[in-house]
This record gives sequence, structure tokens and C-alpha cells, in this order.
Amino acid sequence: MPVSPRRRSVRATLTVSASALAALSAALLGTLAAGPAQADEPPTVDQGLLLTVSGAGNTWSRGVRLSCPDIHGRHPHAAAACDALAWARGNLDALPGHPQACTREYDPIVATATGTWHGTVVNWRKEFPNGCTMDAVTGPLFRF
Repeated sequence: MPVSPRRRSVRATLTVSASALAALSAALLGTLAAGPAQADEPPTVDQGLLLTVSGAGNTWSRGVRLSCPDIHGRHPHAAAACDALAWARGNLDALPGHPQACTREYDPIVATATGTWHGTVVNWRKEFPNGCTMDAVTGPLFRF
């Protein structure tokens, strides 16, 4: 039984379509197997820490950016602050502090540190009853 010209046309179209689909699938699989492009990943740049100290009612008082080592000289006690951070391995709750006697005066202060320290993301916030207590707990880090 002879094949009609119309059937030949349909067979040829299906063969070409299947070949094109197979080539496209192979190209896509090759791209996916290679993994995501490097441009999609955010760069890991150590920007340092933005340190802020706020008074009662979250009114902003002062702030400074600390990079270790502090090549820009923005923090007045950068070397001591970087040493304290290194000692605590970047954990601000483990800072060595500077033990001292403080009054029980209640004048709340909020200290924050955001940014990166040696590639680790830091987002720290703590409220202290007064500036003396903050200094006793955090040492040179927030002395600016």
C-alpha cells in the first residue's frame, strides 16, 4: 500500500520536531548541569560592622562603621574594638567587656551592630539600663 504525500509530510514534520526537541533538551540539560551562573550569587564582601547607640525611645544618637583592621580610622578605639571582637570570635554576647561599678540610674541605651565580620552576617541589638552598663559589658566596641 503506497504512502500518501500527506502522511509523508506529517512524518517528516514529526521527525524534524522530535530532533529539534531532543537538541533543545540536551542544550538545556547541559546548562542546568553546569550549575547557576556566578553572577546570580551575591558577592561575599566584608563591609565591617555598622555600630549605633540610641537613647531612650530609639532616638538615634551616634554611629560608626568598624572594619578590622580599621584602615579608614573611623572608630576612635578601633584596635581595641577589633581585638575584643577577635577574642569573642565575632559573638557580641561574648565580648570580654570592661568590668566597672555602675550606678542604678535608669537611662536606657540601645546598642546595635549590623553588617559582616570575617564573612559572618551580624545582626545584633541589645538594650542596657545606662551607658555605664553598656560600656562594662561591651568594652571598647561602642566607645565612640
